[in-house]
Amino acid sequence: MEEKSLDTALEIYSVLAQGKSLKSDEAETAELYQAYYSDAEVYDITARLLAKLGLKAYEYKDAVFVTAGAGNKVFGLTNEDIKKRLTLKTNRELYLVYFIMYQALLMFYTDSASVQVREYVRLDEMMKAVTEGLAAVSKEAAPDVERMEETSFEAVHILWESLPQMLQEDRTRNRASRGSQMGYVKLVFNFLEEEGLFKFVTDRYYPTDRLHAIAESYFEDGKSAIEKALNEITASVIDSKKGEEDA
Repeated sequence: MEEKSLDTALEIYSVLAQGKSLKSDEAETAELYQAYYSDAEVYDITARLLAKLGLKAYEYKDAVFVTAGAGNKVFGLTNEDIKKRLTLKTNRELYLVYFIMYQALLMFYTDSASVQVREYVRLDEMMKAVTEGLAAVSKEAAPDVERMEETSFEAVHILWESLPQMLQEDRTRNRASRGSQMGYVKLVFNFLEEEGLFKFVTDRYYPTDRLHAIAESYFEDGKSAIEKALNEITASVIDSKKGEEDA
């Protein structure tokens, strides 16, 4: 292993670990981008280093991005991390945030292989999508408020419906809060902007290349693990309902 290759690989890692990207048309990182793809030793060292740290590199439109794998305690975010970042108090609020993120992704992708045709999304469109999405997943349930878990779709739906669409101070669409539906959506998109996944321009949120790289690659790579987790959740729900019926 040449010392120069190791130094270059470490420099590439340093850029990516900071949440930045390598871009072929960006003066600051163009040389590193070329080294990453033209020097086999640099590529191999970088790949091994990222793998050891539980990180995954993806390419999208002549740029390289990195993201933390599931369960990465060093570079990933836990539920508690996100609650602190967004000043959330309960798990029910956290699951509402996750549902808004999920709906934001569905605005641009129905699956990892679909073609992205929408260019942007507005706050009012997101509010409508969340309202319709929660209604769809909750309509067949008969909520039992006494026994409801705060992370259930029914509980999240009730929380969302209890909120006013907007407060007077939200009308400028610049205020993020937990006091209204618009405030929640703004809170989520502020977080997604900080993570480099969306860019806000004149009342519109545009997905970044980083989001597309993750949507089109990360979830495809982790498809089996995601399906396994969903199957385990489904089995747990079925067993729980069966136990209630037997009782």
